[in-house]
Amino acid sequence: MGEFRGVFCCVTMRNHAPLGAALYPLHVPTKTMGKALLAADAAFRAFTNPRDATSVGVLGEVSGRRALQRIHSRMERHPVGRAVLHDRPQITSHTLDGICGLPPHTFGGAYAAFLKEHAFDPDERAPVRFVDDADLAYVMQRYRQVHDLWHTLFGLPPSYFGEVALKWLEAAQTGLPMCVAGAAAGGVRLPVAQQSIVTRHVLPWAARHAGSTVDLMSVYYEREWERPLEELREELRLEMPPPVVLEQAQHTRRRARPDPQ
Repeated sequence: MGEFRGVFCCVTMRNHAPLGAALYPLHVPTKTMGKALLAADAAFRAFTNPRDATSVGVLGEVSGRRALQRIHSRMERHPVGRAVLHDRPQITSHTLDGICGLPPHTFGGAYAAFLKEHAFDPDERAPVRFVDDADLAYVMQRYRQVHDLWHTLFGLPPSYFGEVALKWLEAAQTGLPMCVAGAAAGGVRLPVAQQSIVTRHVLPWAARHAGSTVDLMSVYYEREWERPLEELREELRLEMPPPVVLEQAQHTRRRARPDPQ
């Protein structure tokens, strides 16, 4: 966050009611103009380098309020989503203590294997800072924390192509402008042949999830660790990525992190 320090000094609010007080740990209250400045700065940095996780994360927080409100309302109407909002579970490195020994065919075992294979740590996810609502801040944090769970569910490795494909899926499921921007900015950097696969296969696949009755934000994943992965996929009625998408994602398996969050 160091590169944003100058912007922070210009936009943070001090002693300004009602938003002047921090609403949750690490919260940085900002005025409307401050959010605009942050958004412009973060958008420039993110477009220049889509793998700049800090910039993409800031852009998501300052531009995503309406989408977060829609997600929150959707979760409130869903019995499981409502339980998630009430309990506010967190996926951290401590989560791994209870799932590392699970069989590989289970959801929890597959997730633990995914993290181990790619040397990922759930604690790497940046905390939310610029969402001026504690409930919406949790929704944003939850979105970040379930990202690797969606990698596991859809069988997409964290290659550059795999991240672009999943980001389009996230855009369809969440409506977050940052997801659209990240997917588009990452997509233009793909080879022409892979850009064609995104247009012909990834976008229609993601769009079908936009109209799906399944809300992936309203899944209490922590209650599903011991469930066989295939069984969970069937219950959620997931449409797996087309074979050509999985093939391209596997073919370009170079580590893509830091992921645009």
